Amino acid sequence: MAEDKSPYAAAANVPIIKSPSLRVPKPVTLPPDIHPLPDSVTAYFVYPYTLEPHILTTESSRRSTLAAHAARRDAYLQAREDEKERRKREALRKIAPGFDPRGVLVPTPTPTRNASISLPISPDTTGSRSNAGDGPGHRHTKSVMEDLVDQLAALDSKKNS
Repeated sequence: MAEDKSPYAAAANVPIIKSPSLRVPKPVTLPPDIHPLPDSVTAYFVYPYTLEPHILTTESSRRSTLAAHAARRDAYLQAREDEKERRKREALRKIAPGFDPRGVLVPTPTPTRNASISLPISPDTTGSRSNAGDGPGHRHTKSVMEDLVDQLAALDSKKNS
């Protein structure tokens, strides 16, 4: 009657079809010399405190090594960033001498091949523009056409006189 009240009682009469691809595993047999567990396992939880000083010294040396590696890595990365910045400044100085992105622009004189060539302004030529408003040290640079007109005017004045 115990079988009649089981929730699986109806399934007890169902025929089981065995698939040829399935097989029943062999039952596990324990070796005869296996050590059984004791009634109390508290004897296995003994902590040897002799390991603590060794572990603490090993851990402190490991931390100091990691700190040294981190410091060396940070110094290397900082040196790389400084080198990149230095190269960038050098490239900018090649384009614009005296340029410093962190400071004020300081122009540095560089010799140019056209610096020795200057346009002579003769005092005897009279131009349509006056140089009185230019101030001391400022010269009016004439264009080619103005220079030609001045020379023609000078020649014309020499003919008439």
